[in-house]
Amino acid sequence: EALLEAFPFVVRGFHSDNGSEYINKRLAGLLGKLHIREFTKSRARRINDNARVESKNGSVLPKHLGYAHIPSRFASKVNIFTQQVLSPYLNFHRPCFFPIEVTDNKRRIRKRYPYEQMMTPYDKLQSLSGTAHYLNSGTTFEQLDEIAYAIGDNEAPQRLNQARDDLFRSINKSLKPDA
Repeated sequence: EALLEAFPFVVRGFHSDNGSEYINKRLAGLLGKLHIREFTKSRARRINDNARVESKNGSVLPKHLGYAHIPSRFASKVNIFTQQVLSPYLNFHRPCFFPIEVTDNKRRIRKRYPYEQMMTPYDKLQSLSGTAHYLNSGTTFEQLDEIAYAIGDNEAPQRLNQARDDLFRSINKSLKPDA
């Protein structure tokens, strides 16, 4: 619930993996409470259905959190890190390529990724027209600008690395017995 409330925009639908661990009464109650009417799930054994999410789980999260198992007792620390440090970095400071579609001589549509189209997800959101009405009530682009421009794009990865180091230092300290 806290994760859905952290989104600055209105959540109108929810797409889940097909596993029963993702679909349960608790989730159904939460979606009903938040008045989210559209709920979809992936088809069984179709790995491409969640390509965007799986690419994030397969590259972004391991890159920043590593591949090692993190015991569940540290889940709250990791969640705080991802919500307060990692997500703002990814949304406001990490540049991404956004494709343009080009039709070739054979009338096939090809995607090109020019450097001119590289921007952060937040910059892309701002570049689209009419996006203000998708924001939650009480959330404005001015408030999001304060978050985005509170630190520079060069300082953001340094803060991310420092916060990650602090997180793993505290986890490792808790795992090691006192000698």
